Amino acid sequence: MDTTMYPTSNAELARKRRELAPKQLEAFRNFSAACFADGALPNVTKQLIAVAVAHVTQCPYCIKGHTEEALKKGASEAQIMEAIWVAAEMRAGGAYAHSLLALDTMSHHHAQAG
Repeated sequence: MDTTMYPTSNAELARKRRELAPKQLEAFRNFSAACFADGALPNVTKQLIAVAVAHVTQCPYCIKGHTEEALKKGASEAQIMEAIWVAAEMRAGGAYAHSLLALDTMSHHHAQAG
């Protein structure tokens, strides 16, 4: 990871982030804990979802953190890789599905030009 673009978390940066918005940080931590708590979906499944979403949002911190958590919760490397492939398919599927917008625009352009 390019540390000039993505700095490694350290105590000073964590302290400053906490000091600048302590209420928001506390709320975010509580929200995160509630989201990842075992419920209708077990935590390991939620971590696999988070790994997939992190790849779509392309957040390197989330990719690393949720991959680590998924492993800690018992996910296999194969499960993690399959989750990543699901994310890739969904991203590609979105591009394919949205091609209808381009096709529709092209058809209107040809109708107006002709």
